[in-house]
Amino acid sequence: MSNTAVDDELWAEFHRVVNMTSRELEDWLRTRDAGPETEPLPDEAGPPTGHQVLAVLRKRRSDVDSRDADVMRKVVDRVHAQRRDDLEPTAGEPHWRHRLMSIGHDPLKPAD
Repeated sequence: MSNTAVDDELWAEFHRVVNMTSRELEDWLRTRDAGPETEPLPDEAGPPTGHQVLAVLRKRRSDVDSRDADVMRKVVDRVHAQRRDDLEPTAGEPHWRHRLMSIGHDPLKPAD
């Protein structure tokens, strides 16, 4: 293992549960916050955790630091708390799906 803040298991599980690409997540965060009354600046759209996930997705493993590893653990735990372990496509209430998509997990997307 290289000298990074994240071990092999966390790296693999984060990339398994975060099944949206950085582009898909970025587009989703912008779309989700778009509304008829107001629209935030594109780089500010979406929740902070979504932006943190996006930042991790854009990094090489060797560039991940301990704060990134904390975000990765938080997202893995959150997805596992709300999904079955197999992560098979599951339809649910739109607000549940949207909440998960805001951290990079689309419950309707097939597992790899």
